[in-house]
Amino acid sequence: MINWAAILQNGYQLKLFIRAALVGIIALGLWFAMQLLVVKKERDLAAFAMQVRPVATIAAAEVANESWQRYLYSIGSFSAVQDVDVTNEVEGKVTSIQFESGQKINAGDVLLTLDTSVDNAELEALIAEQRLNELQFERSKRLVAENTISKSEFDIAAAERDSATATARAKAASVRKKTIRAPFSGILGIRKIDLGEYLDSGSEIVSLQMLQPIYLDFAVPERFISLVSIGQLIEAEVQAYPGEIFRGTVTAVDPGIERATRNFRIRGSFENADRRLRPGMFAEIRGTVPKRDEVLTIPEIAVAYAPYGDSVFVIDRKGDELSVSRRQITTGEVRGGRVAVLSGLSAGDQIVSAGHNKLRNGMKVQIDEADEISSVVGGR
Repeated sequence: MINWAAILQNGYQLKLFIRAALVGIIALGLWFAMQLLVVKKERDLAAFAMQVRPVATIAAAEVANESWQRYLYSIGSFSAVQDVDVTNEVEGKVTSIQFESGQKINAGDVLLTLDTSVDNAELEALIAEQRLNELQFERSKRLVAENTISKSEFDIAAAERDSATATARAKAASVRKKTIRAPFSGILGIRKIDLGEYLDSGSEIVSLQMLQPIYLDFAVPERFISLVSIGQLIEAEVQAYPGEIFRGTVTAVDPGIERATRNFRIRGSFENADRRLRPGMFAEIRGTVPKRDEVLTIPEIAVAYAPYGDSVFVIDRKGDELSVSRRQITTGEVRGGRVAVLSGLSAGDQIVSAGHNKLRNGMKVQIDEADEISSVVGGR
């Protein structure tokens, strides 16, 4: 009798054996494949290591020792030497306007007149009264000499004469005040009144500003007070004329220090012959100081700026071979495309000025003489 249970049991074991053998063969094949890849990678790395690396071409510059003028920096605004709103002292109706908005005017020029018809009539009456009192005084003077009248009557006649003269003068002055004149030479603003308008005393007629010369007011901290003196040169830049520098001199220094800010105020004067500078203009100010600083400088394009610190590539020379190494530096002020180096470099060090983006530590380099800009270093 056939033992089917045993046959089935042996068949199941045979399947397990075949499956295990297949898994082993696949695993062995994968292991051999991995070994082949590792060997190939090592062989490629060795071949790459045997290759000669290309030499990077760069431009070089030397660290220069320069003498820089020291400056004081501040901000301020321009103000007119004379700046008023022309007003009338007495009321009246405008009968004539003799200026245009924006006109250049000279001191004493007539700007407008107010109606003086009634005032002139009153003045004529006062002048007539003055003449009468003058005649009465002369008559009293003769009579008192002849002892015809008393001394007190003569004094009364003299007082009436003087009173009439003063009243006539006051009225004449009031009439003259109805002719409004420019108090100084300058540029008029926009007219604020119209012909025929009745003006109360103190009404604004037009603004008048003297623009030549013009003042520049600014402040600096008290620690710099020893560096400021009358006649000191100052330079100013305004947004209206970008890139243009206006030059003036210090004409006044406030003797006191502001307690709230610990600053002291300075006033400079600018010629402003072309009248381009206007009151109220904001200005960035640079004042020269009678001292110069000896600083190390390099081209600004040579510096790699980064949040963790600024750096440059320094060129190391070993025989005929050149290589580079990155070095951290501390930078200072920038002027004319050059930056001051506060630490990290010494005068005469040679650095990479162009082409540093493709470099890394220890990399061999060669200098492109056509692009070398080290000759520019000593040109300041």
